[in-house]
Amino acid sequence: MSSTIQIRVDDDLKKKSDRLFKDLGTDTTSAIRIFLTQAVANNGFPFEIKRNPADVSLYAAMSEDEILERLRMSREHSMQGKQREAKEVISDMRSKYGL
Repeated sequence: MSSTIQIRVDDDLKKKSDRLFKDLGTDTTSAIRIFLTQAVANNGFPFEIKRNPADVSLYAAMSEDEILERLRMSREHSMQGKQREAKEVISDMRSKYGL
């Protein structure tokens, strides 16, 4: 027994993928079947999934010295009463970074 999967894709994407897979000696349906077979064999996506570099955390690119300086400034601001409620900060982070 076999099942049918229907998906909707942009017309331009469909045309480009059809051309690509034809050039590779196959068709889009077979390419999707290959993808699904490899996903099951790999127990996940059969390729690496990465986020856009623009989405990477600001702090990932900071050196240890830069992080320590920000912590120092944070402590100083706290002593001056320049602080916000955690709920407000979390809300801002969710909005800004799509968390």
